[in-house]
Amino acid sequence: MSVGIQTLPQEVVNLIAAGEVIDSLAAVVRELVENALDARASRIVVSVWSDQWRVRVADNGSGMSLEDLQQAASAHSTSKIRTSDDLWKISSLGFRGEALHSLAALADLEILSRLKGTFEGWRVTYDSQGEPIRSETVAIAPGTVVTVSNLFGSWPVRRKGLPTISQQLKIVQATIHQIALCHPCVTWQVQQNERPWFTISPGKTAQQILPQILKQVRQTDLQQLTLEVPTPLESEESERENFPSTSPTAPTPSLPSSQIQLVLGLPDRCHRRRPDWVKVATNRRLVRSPELEQTILSALTRTCPRDRYPICFLHLQICPSQIDWNRHPAKAEIYLHSLSYWKEQVSSAIEQALRLSPTNLPEATHSQRVEKLLKVSEEKGAYHVSRSIQPAPQAEESAKNAAEIGLISLKAIAQVHNMYILAEHPTGMWLVEQHIAHERVLYEQLCDRWQLVSLEPPVILSNLSTTQVEQLQRLGLDIEPFGEQLWAVRNAPEMLQKRGDCATALLELSLGGDLQTAQVATACRSAIRNGTPLSLPEMQILLDQWKSTRNPRTCPHGRPIYLSLEESALARFFRRHWVIGKSHGI
Repeated sequence: MSVGIQTLPQEVVNLIAAGEVIDSLAAVVRELVENALDARASRIVVSVWSDQWRVRVADNGSGMSLEDLQQAASAHSTSKIRTSDDLWKISSLGFRGEALHSLAALADLEILSRLKGTFEGWRVTYDSQGEPIRSETVAIAPGTVVTVSNLFGSWPVRRKGLPTISQQLKIVQATIHQIALCHPCVTWQVQQNERPWFTISPGKTAQQILPQILKQVRQTDLQQLTLEVPTPLESEESERENFPSTSPTAPTPSLPSSQIQLVLGLPDRCHRRRPDWVKVATNRRLVRSPELEQTILSALTRTCPRDRYPICFLHLQICPSQIDWNRHPAKAEIYLHSLSYWKEQVSSAIEQALRLSPTNLPEATHSQRVEKLLKVSEEKGAYHVSRSIQPAPQAEESAKNAAEIGLISLKAIAQVHNMYILAEHPTGMWLVEQHIAHERVLYEQLCDRWQLVSLEPPVILSNLSTTQVEQLQRLGLDIEPFGEQLWAVRNAPEMLQKRGDCATALLELSLGGDLQTAQVATACRSAIRNGTPLSLPEMQILLDQWKSTRNPRTCPHGRPIYLSLEESALARFFRRHWVIGKSHGI
């Protein structure tokens, strides 16, 4: 239940990070929309008249009484907090009580509102000090309509310093998109100059919202993961030193569990030309978090093609005491306590989302439904078939182990052109390219243990440039002159030690790149070649190793490793959805 709008005590005002929060049309939209969301609106209509510097936001939230309306635009007036202790348990999007007061100072402000459960609505207009100058009854549905007109009309210099109108409209659109991701259950209707601009339909999670924003991304290109994780009881002392709190003491009671929500673009299906869609949100607000963004990029290293970047939306729902919002006037930056802990949890969540497990393959559920429908139709007809095929003991043991670690069961059944492994699994079959699957296995092994071993006799390289010699030295290789234009390399990565083309591989490593590039080159050189015949046991070993890797969907160069042919697709092609009997004209 709403507690009403009140002016904050001066001691609380002094603790709040003050600053100008209204600096553009997008800032107006952001502040008004956040107020609507705090009022629990499920439908928000945003109208923008850019030429008139006018914005209107209408919602179906809880609404306000006349008493609250008369207080709403006063300085530091809010219904979100009361005392300084409330700064450490903020669960609302707004709390400072500055936005409406700033809008009244910078524009013409009018608010229409009707409190839910009442039969009377009110229209209130305000002066530049946020004081009501006119109040009248009005017919309106429960909810609130805020109109801001002639923004910066008394401050023409401010208008000149802003981006062009078209650029501001792009920022408005991006602002609404970002807020919609954090509030997927809300319906959005956006208009520009009285004409429909764009809409966002509600969904259960951000997985349903993201394809409406990125038109080239399909919902099946995304992996949704929600994890419950424990909340650390105390912030790390080192982080308290780096991010000093304005509170003399921070509470450390027993805390409820936190939640990590992850929407990840599968790297074998979608990626971006720029790292512009690695987004982080905490408690329903998008924030800038360079540390967590870098954690995401690091966890997805060598999963996308060259010069391409992943798509990822991370939403942390954590105890408010873990966050200090009182850092930036627009609340776009935060102090996050126990940062190293959350980085570890995010890395673990991404690894779990990329895993080839039954929960990450939605086709499995569809296939089970198809199978049940077929079984029912066959029982009703005159056909009776036996589906009971007992697997071999080895297959049972393999399936048991796969189930224990949560990975999908894969069974090698053939090799195609000595290049692809045909694998059977519960939802259909896959073609796995053997070379790049092995490359992924070797690359992760190299990352985990980059081991250099001695070469006896040493490998002799010729005609190396100074840059090439320095590159090999940077990689930790022991190289020294061995004669005129000759160099002796006395150690090498373990995987290259016994290869006949070790000298050629070392020459490749000398051509540049960091350690990671060298590891990719070594893995590629060491992986089995396409065209190599494999026995069924060898294929099975490779499949088991590959599906257990951290990033099994793509090779280190970003190429997709497998092609899936799901049972549901086979059922549609062979018309297995037809009811038996009807397909014979009976």
